Amino acid sequence: MKKILILGAGMVVKPIVTYLLERNHLVTVATRTKSKAEAMIDNHPNGKAMAWTVDDTPTLDKLIAEHDLTVSLLPWMHHIMVARHCIRHKKNMVTTSYVKPEMKALDQEAKDAGIIILNELGLDPGIDHMSAMRIIDQIHNKGGRVEEFYSICGALPAPEVAGDNPFRYKFSWSPKGVVLAGNNDGRYLRHGKEVYVPTAGLFKNPLSIDFPQVGRLEIYPNRDSMPYIELYGIPETRTMMRGTFRYPGWCESLDAMKALKLLTNDTYDMTGKSYAELVAILIGEDSPENIREKTVAYLGLEQEAHAMKAMEWLGIFENKPMNRRLDTPFEVTSDLMIGKMMLGEKERDMVAMQHVFLSSYPDGKREVIKSSMLDFGTPDTDTAIARTVALPAAVGVEMVLEQEITVKGVYIPVIPEIYNPILNSLEAMDIRMQEEFGLPESEIIR
Repeated sequence: MKKILILGAGMVVKPIVTYLLERNHLVTVATRTKSKAEAMIDNHPNGKAMAWTVDDTPTLDKLIAEHDLTVSLLPWMHHIMVARHCIRHKKNMVTTSYVKPEMKALDQEAKDAGIIILNELGLDPGIDHMSAMRIIDQIHNKGGRVEEFYSICGALPAPEVAGDNPFRYKFSWSPKGVVLAGNNDGRYLRHGKEVYVPTAGLFKNPLSIDFPQVGRLEIYPNRDSMPYIELYGIPETRTMMRGTFRYPGWCESLDAMKALKLLTNDTYDMTGKSYAELVAILIGEDSPENIREKTVAYLGLEQEAHAMKAMEWLGIFENKPMNRRLDTPFEVTSDLMIGKMMLGEKERDMVAMQHVFLSSYPDGKREVIKSSMLDFGTPDTDTAIARTVALPAAVGVEMVLEQEITVKGVYIPVIPEIYNPILNSLEAMDIRMQEEFGLPESEIIR
């Protein structure tokens, strides 16, 4: 039996633990809160839970040496530390996180050690790469060109539970991470023109589509799309845009909150102050009196604007003590959102993903291709986001252990050797992209 070390026991970890235990692997889950790991293992005889923190590097080194493969599901900033231990002991490694330059720089060391460090093997990044490359390779194999490519994904509450708050959002994974992503900027190529979106404009002018079985969804840019032109091997494309799905209401509300500096990490002395007093400080007012009206004037919005209703519902205009000292608006705001917007135990989440291609061929034919996935969580088992993040990694772990993936170095899943078997395995678990070919050009995103 193979021995697998899983670092971390966050909101998306349980499905990989269950998958690997059910396939008779020995699984150790090391995490700060041992009880979380114990709940995931659920007394399985092949599972072991242990308390461990990232500052305990001697224990980490020993654990990696004792296991055949390590899966790091820690926050991304700890992956480099784990990778260095894996290289030292010549042990393979899997993560679901974006490859940072520091990780890419370990490529030759990983090759020299004879291991693979397989990253971005989750949902987004992960399934998005694999399902996109399957179609891109099909287009190229027919002698075609990718003229435009949009790749959009969102982890959202299911439609039946999305309407009970003005943001139309509920957290099913890393709540702080979701809010923090609102501070990103964006860059993409559209119709031959490179577009840079500074963080202040991230939520302005979202695109929108009608997603099957869901309805209207808005799209805002997902970080920097430009590197994917090279990663996906489509230098010919005139559009390369990665985006994030949200229900209508989120972008307008987050745009207003950013304009109020409610997502900044600047530090303020909040001792004895209320939420209304914090807003007054942020907009340069001496008094929190009539703070809602002052905010309307500051933002140049209508009194009944959706964003104003959302912020009022959240409680940021209340004369209620924050019970803070030195702190940041981001922490205050994200804690308010977490307090009111967590997905309920009996509520479903969903993952919506869609790729839209415009392709052309030597015979003059042009077609729009859509590849779409809609996956719902099951309240009594796993969330959709947990399934779609953890199970690609689980399949990848088995493939590495069985030597079905033979490449060495730092990789993401954009080669057929990796993406085809993983996509096929996911389809057997009812995680699948529905592909439509031969659509008219009117179906491209406008």
